Amino acid sequence: MLNGDAIVPASSHYKILKEVFLMQNDRKLIINAALTGLVPQKADTPYVPITIDEIVKDGILCYKAGASMLHIHARHENGKPAYEKEIYKEILSGIREACPNVVIAVTTSYRVHKDFDCRTEVLSLEGSAKPDMASLTLGSLNFRNSVSITEPAEIQRLISIMKERDIKPEIELFDSGMVNYLSYLIRKKILEFPIYANFILGNIATAQASVSDVAYLVNMLPEGVIWGGAGIGVNQLMANASAIIMGGHVRVGLEDNLYYDMAKTELATNEQLVKRVVEIAKLFQREIADPLYVRNLLGLNSNIS
Repeated sequence: MLNGDAIVPASSHYKILKEVFLMQNDRKLIINAALTGLVPQKADTPYVPITIDEIVKDGILCYKAGASMLHIHARHENGKPAYEKEIYKEILSGIREACPNVVIAVTTSYRVHKDFDCRTEVLSLEGSAKPDMASLTLGSLNFRNSVSITEPAEIQRLISIMKERDIKPEIELFDSGMVNYLSYLIRKKILEFPIYANFILGNIATAQASVSDVAYLVNMLPEGVIWGGAGIGVNQLMANASAIIMGGHVRVGLEDNLYYDMAKTELATNEQLVKRVVEIAKLFQREIADPLYVRNLLGLNSNIS
């Protein structure tokens, strides 16, 4: 192998690569389980949790399997997305009763509930039902059959409400423009460290999930941003594995992907998807983070009442 005009022994390159790998992977791996989302229905898979009891049960199973963070969408009994804080209260309280320190993030998605007050109602919860984090997508985007619109003024209003209520943004990045906007919000001191961001990759209208896509986006990140990789559909495994190898963290679950295999022949459960991430992490010597580690890393309250 060549370095300028000199030939560098293969053993030297191996040593360099090993040092880089160890440097990138010296942090414990955060597994964020996105249980339900807005889209999957029982007609798509019997394993998607819809009812309050199902979501609580799946959250507990994922926590026991290795997830230190849970990304929560609420549903009505008929499967339609819910925004009402009373429903979220039962879900979050139920999970916390069994898993007191697990980090819980809730959605503020615009895709279904477009009224700002509806989107933010869940942020008013208190006590054991208060969320630790809430989703914050840094821009508007197209999905295959729908659109999500969040204007800059609404993004900054969401940040202000979260800051006021001591809820940390769970930032969602779908492309390089959103990464650039993240840099802007940091420069303007609108967002403050520690910052956690998920790359949501593989959507038809935004960034894809190849290793080169992940590397490009990660290289754009402002220094110090803690990041995780998520992939939509068959892209989930690639995005998760790339993040593990590159020293990032992972979002996994039925919100993003219904299948265990890339051929789409075997429907997955949330628990199975979390356990697979744990097994991949073991291969690359990434220790799994527990909730207290995550709370310390992200500056979250660890005295859950």
